[in-house]
Amino acid sequence: MDQERVKKLVRELIIEIGEDPTREGLRDTPERIGRMYKEIFGGYESDSELSVQFSEDSDTVVARDIQFYSMCEHHMLPFFGKIHIAYSPNGRVFGISKLIRLVEKYSKRLQIQERLTKNIADELFTQGVKGVLVVADAQHLCMKMRGVRNDATLTSSAYRGVYEQKEEKESIMAMIRKSTPNTSF
Repeated sequence: MDQERVKKLVRELIIEIGEDPTREGLRDTPERIGRMYKEIFGGYESDSELSVQFSEDSDTVVARDIQFYSMCEHHMLPFFGKIHIAYSPNGRVFGISKLIRLVEKYSKRLQIQERLTKNIADELFTQGVKGVLVVADAQHLCMKMRGVRNDATLTSSAYRGVYEQKEEKESIMAMIRKSTPNTSF
């Protein structure tokens, strides 16, 4: 990301909305926003490192309540929440930090929640696991701050492999629900 170009564009935006970019409170805003964008859109340059795996078999591994923050590609406002990942290993397991990095890889992009959920499931499934289930619960500021101004929460999910079978999917969803009170799914 070209930080100087971002700073110039933010300065122009400040002027366009009717503010003075030389005002004390706004003077360093283009610089701050440039640094912030580099951080919150870092998913375009990140690697989830899923190739790091450990020999161990297990029927199901569930990582719950992985916190995420993303930016709605329609309004460039944040949406945020929790992602739950379940997978059925095929003789190898991932460290929890790799699953968190996978979530960050896709959430730190201009995104929609449905695609975020699908991207995570697809990449994890390409690693040779028997099945993947990803559920995301999120609040969207583009809906809370503007438009309908509503506090609704969106839940999206993606299933791959053995979790596409109804019994397997229901079993894993019950496991996630049981230990994640007040979920909407």
